[in-house]
Amino acid sequence: MSVLLETPRQVRSSWIVVVLLAQMAIALVTSAVQQTPTIDEPVYVGAAVVQLEQHSLRYNPEHPPLGKLIMAAGLVFADVRLDPSFVGDQTALGRHVLYESGNDPGQLLLLARLPMIVLTLLFGLVVFLFARDLFGPLGGLVSVALYALSPDVIAHGSLATLDVPTAGFLLTSVWLLWRARSRAIHLPLAGLALGAAIATKMSALAAVPVVLVLAVLSVRRSRLQAAGVVGFVAVVVVWASYVAVDPLAPFPLPFIEGMGVQFGMENRVWGGFLFGTHYEGSHWYYLPVALLVKSPLGALVLWVAGAVVLVRRMRVAAAYVLAPTAVLLVAAMTSNRDLGVRYAIFVPMFLAVAAGAVVLVRQRWAHVAVACLVAFVAVTSVRAFPYYLPYSNEAFGGPSKTHLYLHDSNVDWGQDLGRLADRLRERYPGERIWLVYKGAGVPSYYGIEASDPRTASPSEVHGLLVVSDTAIAKADERLKALIASSKPIDEVGHSISIYRR
Repeated sequence: MSVLLETPRQVRSSWIVVVLLAQMAIALVTSAVQQTPTIDEPVYVGAAVVQLEQHSLRYNPEHPPLGKLIMAAGLVFADVRLDPSFVGDQTALGRHVLYESGNDPGQLLLLARLPMIVLTLLFGLVVFLFARDLFGPLGGLVSVALYALSPDVIAHGSLATLDVPTAGFLLTSVWLLWRARSRAIHLPLAGLALGAAIATKMSALAAVPVVLVLAVLSVRRSRLQAAGVVGFVAVVVVWASYVAVDPLAPFPLPFIEGMGVQFGMENRVWGGFLFGTHYEGSHWYYLPVALLVKSPLGALVLWVAGAVVLVRRMRVAAAYVLAPTAVLLVAAMTSNRDLGVRYAIFVPMFLAVAAGAVVLVRQRWAHVAVACLVAFVAVTSVRAFPYYLPYSNEAFGGPSKTHLYLHDSNVDWGQDLGRLADRLRERYPGERIWLVYKGAGVPSYYGIEASDPRTASPSEVHGLLVVSDTAIAKADERLKALIASSKPIDEVGHSISIYRR
């Protein structure tokens, strides 16, 4: 009798999950279709094409090949042209593949983005199943709602980049370790997911110690063997990702060389921008502050409340959900690159699971509060559509004000070049254009014929002055003077400003 009574409830839960992920799919695909290349995407797409056609690991060695192989799963449906005699670095390769070889850059980008969109949706199922295992169906629904409505997850899950798949594979590994507490068969599957994370992006290495400790905690007997199984399978997966590209790859040499490239990048001095101040170097508190700006207010409350309930009532589960989040965040905070919350995209994913713990508070007022907070997140997410990349919450003025506090991949990653071209054709046909664009796209491909105002005499700069918001924040004295003597008249995608001079 109890089984029969539970069935309709389970069916309703399933349909709610489907609806939440369906709206997420719409948001992801819309973003993927409307946005032109972000700065990193041409590098990954170019490397994916070379891996696919030439079985070579020579481009983008700082990241293992799995993420690019996943992109290549979409690119196999395109007749990609690549000059086999091309010589240049990975940035030039991306530009060559997208804009200089007769390929359709919009088609290639979309085909590379679609596998990442599918993975992002599948990770939504992992969030639901993990939270359901911990807190029951209602907790699962709260968690998947926060995940599916997260502007940051939507923004980066729609791109051919590596941050969301890396975080998603790590989350999957931790969930499978939790399941291994009851069935040991999940141990090798957890190793498979951990290996996929490492084989996608080097930053996943920071999670390896905590995942292996969780593997030890997940079984009652043969604990060291459990960690050994997870570690061994992970190594095999990483090796297999290299062999899939080049069967003669002398693993682990390419992986070690990639780590060397990453350490070299960490030794560079990068520029940052936080709350109106451009600076050289990095601030340890950058990511927590950026997350505070770019996370929905309702989600922030539910994350904290869920974490508190989890620690008080399910301490063992807290180790699985909160410990990896804390370790990864601390590791990310030590980075020299203050370039965006994408480096901490695991936070809204793991804490979405933690937020499901709020349903363990049985008072009616608590359930009403949770429903209101989830509804608030839904409203703020819908209002951000389709400009998810520059999203910030209401406390900081929303997407149109984010550029006052943050930049780079938080706001302006070159994604609005196509939208700019449409705006210029519709509202400003025939006008002289002066452009300072921060991105990987080629303006002339989209019909934007413009000059760089920084190479001309100020007296010559008349007409439309179009500047990416990150370039405004990092402007030299010459560009600052041009902007100061111009009148703001328009903006595109909350990432590009248009002035008349």
